[in-house]
Amino acid sequence: MNLAPYRHGGGDPTFSRLADGSIALARRTPVGAGTLQIRVRASEAMVEAQAWGSGADWLLDRLPRLLGADDDTTGFEPPTGALTEAWRRHQHWRIGASDTVFESLLPAIIEQKVTGQEAFAGYRNLVRRFGAPAPGPAHLRLRLAPDADAVRRVSSWEWLRLPVDQGRSKPLLRAAGVASSLERALAAGPDALDRALQALPGIGRWTSAEVRSRALGDADAVSFGDYHVAKDVGWALVGREVDDEELEVLLEPYRPHRLRVQALVALAGLGRPRRGPRMAPRRHLPGGYQ
Repeated sequence: MNLAPYRHGGGDPTFSRLADGSIALARRTPVGAGTLQIRVRASEAMVEAQAWGSGADWLLDRLPRLLGADDDTTGFEPPTGALTEAWRRHQHWRIGASDTVFESLLPAIIEQKVTGQEAFAGYRNLVRRFGAPAPGPAHLRLRLAPDADAVRRVSSWEWLRLPVDQGRSKPLLRAAGVASSLERALAAGPDALDRALQALPGIGRWTSAEVRSRALGDADAVSFGDYHVAKDVGWALVGREVDDEELEVLLEPYRPHRLRVQALVALAGLGRPRRGPRMAPRRHLPGGYQ
């Protein structure tokens, strides 16, 4: 459950849930590519991990952070009866930190302003077409997401064939051009990273929050601008759908834990009833590699 934010759709080539219950992730680290395999032995309260590649030691050293060991829940008090029960049932849940920015930014930009189906297909096709085989045992069959250099080399027509439209490919290319400075902003904390991200045209609050929550484990990074979040959290807190402006007011008392409220609503299924048809994916883009 703690690793769910790092999986982008059921066919994500960078993430695998294996038959033995373990999870494997292909990661690009500051010291090189790596593959991490994690197995939880709940009955023994133990986590086992092994890693391969030049980034193996880096991944193993930061495994506790990835699993949420540095996430401090002090001061968080669920605001309603339903959320109190949800927190009781999910107290083991923590917000992890990957300590990598571009790796989190790549799927976040692809997921901007489109349906989940479109987003996951675009990311999956990008990784398959322009990523690289991950280190480690062949049976894992994982691929690394493309790094910033590889993203910069993707042509405009290839983006459309993935399909990823210009409204997302252009911000990706801009981010790839300053990837090293974004990684440096990570060390300065969530506010500095937020400023660096939103200084790039085409990247707004939603994308910044998605990146900060994954890369830094920022427990206050609410996904303002999401199609569902304000409506679902409003339903859980006050029994009706709200917009982003109202959501900010509702969540203000829970700083610096606002993301926990959003996450608990999702984890416990406390959002509004879904009655209408789902948003249909757009049909005007080419569809190669699907």
